[in-house]
Amino acid sequence: MAVPFGLSTTMYITLTDGQAVTIIWGWVLVSLISLSIAASLAEICAVYPTAGGVYYWSAMLSTQEWAPITSWICGWLTLVGNWTVTTSINFSGGQLILSAIALWRNDWAPNAYQTVLMFWAVMLICMLVNIFGAKYLDLINKVCIYWTAASVLIIMITLLAMADTRRSGAFVFGHYDASASGWPPGWAFFVGLLQASYTLTGYGMVAAMCEEVQTPEREVPKAMVLSVAAAGITGIVYLVPILFVLPDVTMLLGVANGQPIGLLFKTVTGSPSGGFGLLFLILGILFFAGIGALTAASRCTYAFARDGAIPGSRLWSRANDGFGIPLYGLMLSTIVPCLLGLIYFGSTAAFNSFTGVATICLSTSYGVPILVSLIRGRKSVKKSTFSLGKFGFAINTLTICWICLAVVLFCMPVSLPVGKSTMNYASVVFAGFATISVIWYFIRGRKDFSGPPVTKDTSPADVGVVKRHDPLEAENGIRNSDEGKAVLGDESQKVRTDKAHRLLGR
Repeated sequence: MAVPFGLSTTMYITLTDGQAVTIIWGWVLVSLISLSIAASLAEICAVYPTAGGVYYWSAMLSTQEWAPITSWICGWLTLVGNWTVTTSINFSGGQLILSAIALWRNDWAPNAYQTVLMFWAVMLICMLVNIFGAKYLDLINKVCIYWTAASVLIIMITLLAMADTRRSGAFVFGHYDASASGWPPGWAFFVGLLQASYTLTGYGMVAAMCEEVQTPEREVPKAMVLSVAAAGITGIVYLVPILFVLPDVTMLLGVANGQPIGLLFKTVTGSPSGGFGLLFLILGILFFAGIGALTAASRCTYAFARDGAIPGSRLWSRANDGFGIPLYGLMLSTIVPCLLGLIYFGSTAAFNSFTGVATICLSTSYGVPILVSLIRGRKSVKKSTFSLGKFGFAINTLTICWICLAVVLFCMPVSLPVGKSTMNYASVVFAGFATISVIWYFIRGRKDFSGPPVTKDTSPADVGVVKRHDPLEAENGIRNSDEGKAVLGDESQKVRTDKAHRLLGR
């Protein structure tokens, strides 16, 4: 979760929909809700410590009859969520790069062609790093942690030290103005929660650690919850100084490409060079986040295609020993965001659509296993080593209610009135992918898709901690699909396991 980058690129949303109150208290509220969702997932993870995450949990918590359809739904939500997160990160990154030019040329604004081409350039760089720098991805992730922490400290100190004027504490923690949104004041606050919700979406990916630690049923649930807590604290540390030195909001909202953070830095430091210096730190986080998002999307594509759940699965699930990565899955995960970027030619609010779809899909994918667990009386998690105890039912119910509300909220435009060019097309993008999923299910899924390999039905009350399951066991003979045979040939089980682990960057 690249907190400073996510908050910076979505700053225009909360400046429109309530300003300081929505920014700071919206962040606190969504952080608490995200902690509830993470805790609910952690409780499940402690029983089913598998790197397959919500896709596998949805099947494991369901009966054998319902496991295929629940994992199909959850898998598609996860896949589309990863694709659109990649799109939103790199699209806003392209906008941010172009906004740097405006620091020196106040009258300059990028047109649609320049914005889309820059977005494609960022996507291309991220793809090339994933192809030719695959062996350095672990190092890149480690550098990202230190870069992000240093960036937050540098920005905080610089802004507070160089600001000529400062806002009052009453403004930072109590000012609310949603007049620019056109929405009723109360509703505008909820629409503005997209900023925090979009930034806090990556905690479900922590399940991938299940194959990397000795006692995943204990360590991974804790890591999942702590990642949200750490992100929440980081967000507060980043946002509070910005609000204390916040320039004129009308000026910030007047930025042509909807990315006011560069102008904010320039105004506070008093020079274009100073503004760019701070913006450069955010751009560094952009490339770390963009590379990581594309890596996750490509692995998700490969794994889901391996189960035959995507049109053209035979191609997208093909292995490539030369690069040691799922090359065709990576290509599809690059092409889809590039095509989605074309929406910008019809809507200047395209970024809002991408963030909305990403947040809706990932949040809903987290909700599927939680809902299944609730429907089955939470019996499967009674022996969880990360039990929510007597509060479990209430916490699970709260998370489901929030996710249902989020689906509606994040299809809303940031402001009114709405025209063709300012419409939030999140619902259209979501419906488009849903249509593809439904059509492919009836063409192939209902006949051939059995979901991830799961154990036979057992009484939920008898479930303790299930032996951790590597989703790549499908490569080791659990599944004997035509795709698996074509990819793996007559290799030994050990060779197949080693290859599969290399493909997921282990």
